[in-house]
Amino acid sequence: MEQVNGDTLAAARKVIAVHINYPSRAEQRGRTPAQPSYFLKPSSSLSLTGNAVERPAGCELLGYEGEIALVIGKAARRVGIDDAWSHVAAVTASNDLGVYDLRWADKGSNLRSKGGDGFTPVGPALIPADAVDPAGLRIRTWHNGQLVQDDTTEDLLFPFARLVADLSQLLTLEEGDIILTGTPAGASVARPGDVLEVEVSAGGLTTGRLVTRVEEGTTPFADFGAGPKVDDLQREEAWGSREAAGLPAVEETEATSAVAPSLSPELKAKLESVATATLSSQLRKRGLNNVSIDGLQSTRPDRRVVGLARTLRYVPNREDLFKTHGGGFNAQKQAIDSVNEGEILVMEARGEKGTGTVGDILALRAQVRGAAAIITDGGVRDFTAVAGLDMPTYFANPHPAVLGRRHIPWDTDITIACGGATIQPGDIIVADSDGILVIPPAIAEELVEDCITQEQEETFIFEMVKQGNSVDGLYPMNAEWRNRYLEWEGMEGREPS
Repeated sequence: MEQVNGDTLAAARKVIAVHINYPSRAEQRGRTPAQPSYFLKPSSSLSLTGNAVERPAGCELLGYEGEIALVIGKAARRVGIDDAWSHVAAVTASNDLGVYDLRWADKGSNLRSKGGDGFTPVGPALIPADAVDPAGLRIRTWHNGQLVQDDTTEDLLFPFARLVADLSQLLTLEEGDIILTGTPAGASVARPGDVLEVEVSAGGLTTGRLVTRVEEGTTPFADFGAGPKVDDLQREEAWGSREAAGLPAVEETEATSAVAPSLSPELKAKLESVATATLSSQLRKRGLNNVSIDGLQSTRPDRRVVGLARTLRYVPNREDLFKTHGGGFNAQKQAIDSVNEGEILVMEARGEKGTGTVGDILALRAQVRGAAAIITDGGVRDFTAVAGLDMPTYFANPHPAVLGRRHIPWDTDITIACGGATIQPGDIIVADSDGILVIPPAIAEELVEDCITQEQEETFIFEMVKQGNSVDGLYPMNAEWRNRYLEWEGMEGREPS
């Protein structure tokens, strides 16, 4: 078979990479895309087998991702899925290397974090595309001789022909261009001195092992550009799990300990059965007068939602801080991408109405993840699309501006203020067209039982008023009416004589 050489690399005018494509990787990341998404790597990042890659000086997290690379054989522009595979000349092994330390400054482009010299080794051999079934390829990766990735292309989220056809709808894929098709679960972090190997095979054909050695960089970054910076989120993403990164389990962290309370189906059903006004009344009887989120409207006033709060805080925009916190996988996207089934994401926007705090794409992502609602005391962008979702969004007003006009997404799962109320992660939120209430979880069981009793009493009072009785002494009930109520209750609701 033909070997990957300098001519192969020189022919690649574009290197296009797919974000998530293997179900195992989607499960690991906790998110499954509905459509493929891509980023570009410079052709100068290409490298041959046996070469070394440098972990830049000052960086901690050099991630590796074994992938199958497609080499375009003839130009493709607006091709269909049925014809797309005929535009692929060959497949080979690749390693999508990158430093997570620079993701914060890339604002999602991956240019610096994944575009370094030598960050895309490919080879060593090319398997002719017409000799294999694109759904029958196997990808394996070894880290210091240990097999860490082993998957097939049988059940990809986006088959290879679909990727080629999709990309060709907007741009011309040229002869020699390379498409990296995603990595399976098992990608992790390499250190200086490590050896990485990737192999693609199909039947009796194989690329051979693509070998890359990791070396420590010695030249520090200049002070006129963004330097390396990591946090525990990036460590978890790079290593593949908190455990692999040496971080405490999620239930042990301060941020998530606040959302530990659970909402049982029984308690949720009881809260859904009683009126918001009744809940408010019982909260007030307990001295809780400041537990309503005020001044908001709903995209779905016909819906009633009950769920546990997750929280997100925006701080006022300051241009230098927005550069470090506003781009990439920022706190807003982290909150949206970690909200769980039945949870309600509550945003502190300081009542600022002059910009949006969520738009159609992120609201849709929250709905796909099963969020019960989004609540923000700021604006909503793409209002018509957000209002068209099944998931309710509670908001101050529509506004077309992006959040960067007034906000920086700062932190998640902390105590926040929204609509004049204080909300903690794990608080129970009840929201409908009558209002939005924040219920401390410690009193929820007792509270809802008293609400059920109150509503039963009010059913009796309503019936008595309907029969023509005066509310004097009845609402609230005096001793005489209380006795009549107890008799009514004991008779399972039959009207007293």
